[in-house]
Amino acid sequence: MSDYLSIHPENPQQRLIAKAAAIVRKGGVIVYPTDSVYAIGCHIGDKQAMDRIRSIRQLDKNHNFTLMCRDLSELASYARVDNSAFRSLKAQTPGPFTFILPATSEVPRRLMHPKRKTIGLRVPDSPIAQALLDELGEPMMSVTLILPGDEYPLSDPYDIRAALEAHVDVLIDGGHCGLEPTTVVDMTGPVPEVTRQGMGDFSA
Repeated sequence: MSDYLSIHPENPQQRLIAKAAAIVRKGGVIVYPTDSVYAIGCHIGDKQAMDRIRSIRQLDKNHNFTLMCRDLSELASYARVDNSAFRSLKAQTPGPFTFILPATSEVPRRLMHPKRKTIGLRVPDSPIAQALLDELGEPMMSVTLILPGDEYPLSDPYDIRAALEAHVDVLIDGGHCGLEPTTVVDMTGPVPEVTRQGMGDFSA
């Protein structure tokens, strides 16, 4: 049975955030809301928790996880970013974007795209996600909460609880989320390229 925590979407209760973060630090798998959809995540260094997420989502070993970061101050540890790319990132974060960037040697190999040596990074504009990342003091590995065979992500906390209560360690109910995932922007080439159009408008 997972811990089911009802957390206010605009003013997250610090006591509950701390409880969720403690579970993640101990190797727990968490479901939490973002500014786009619900995500499922775990501690950045925990291979066992990562394997559990792969099992829940039925992902193959080449599926990219995203590093959820508090802000751009964490970027330098995990990605190589030139001045031009940094200006683009700064203009669009926090927000519903996932940026594909060249990974640094700090990134565990299992998190990188195996051939391209890239990493997906995201700074969510969500009080709950921000509070959780702030309490952890480091990024989380995450993927969109879309179950095998489903066309859209789960957006209702009660549906999520019914489907995953026996499979995750903590579930944060932050109210309904949307169904549209992030816009994915590949920043590895000479100019940014939108590879998936989602909630974010990169042209803006």
